[in-house]
Amino acid sequence: MRNLLSIILLILCVSVTAQTSATRFFYELTYKPAIESDSLITEMTILDITKEKSLYRDYLMVSQDSILKVQIELMQKSGTFKDLSKTIKQPKFSYKITKTYPEMAIKYSDQILQDRVSYEEKLAFDWKIDAEKKTIGEYQTQKATTSFGGRNWTAWFSTDLPFQDGPYKFFGLPGLIVQLQDDQNNYAWELKGNTNVAEFQEKSYSETLTQSFGGRGDDLVVSRSKFEQLYNAYKKDPFGSIRSHLSQIPADAKMPDGTSISKMMRDQEEMLKKHLNETNNEIEISQKKGAK
Repeated sequence: MRNLLSIILLILCVSVTAQTSATRFFYELTYKPAIESDSLITEMTILDITKEKSLYRDYLMVSQDSILKVQIELMQKSGTFKDLSKTIKQPKFSYKITKTYPEMAIKYSDQILQDRVSYEEKLAFDWKIDAEKKTIGEYQTQKATTSFGGRNWTAWFSTDLPFQDGPYKFFGLPGLIVQLQDDQNNYAWELKGNTNVAEFQEKSYSETLTQSFGGRGDDLVVSRSKFEQLYNAYKKDPFGSIRSHLSQIPADAKMPDGTSISKMMRDQEEMLKKHLNETNNEIEISQKKGAK
């Protein structure tokens, strides 16, 4: 068992080569997760901008990398198993959005069990730039409005930041979006700061671990409609694609720490199902291909 664990941990500890440097912008996202609820949740998200592209994602996807690496190294040295679900928090959002410059081609990808599935699209936002200006933090900003995904949006952008980009899929203004909100107060982003990332990595360490457990090396690219079909099926039955394999696990099988594998998998499935279904207030409430 010790040798098997060492092999597994060796596979998990494959390093990811840094690609380039990036400027990381921190956006505080405040949103209403459920249509039927008035409660709001606040999360930190990040927009990493390089010369070739930008990448938007939940900050938790990368902020826990150092903790995860330490825990994996400790397991490797000791030859013992530790349930990292008690140490690592689950990001509220597992999707990533990449915009490739200069054509601003968008790639939306999300984790569906062990695989990342993505679709590609081309958007053209019809921004109406207003003369109104205001100061947000240290930036002088100007107002702009648009409609997208079935919602009406107001953005405040700053030409002090020479990036025609913004959080989520938004882009196309003559400066970085500093603040963005829909008119029903469902979603709001505000820029809180930025830093330089000298060794930018597109894949987080946790993504590397997921792929080590049988996931694809590259995204499975499908159409937007196929993606929606796969994701909706995933929400209804998160372990559906591997259920036949789970049924082959002996009832008395245990992890190295003595934890029942069957119970652990049931607990994980219930937790995942709750996580997937507690957020039903999507950013895009219409599935149109373009902004207008």
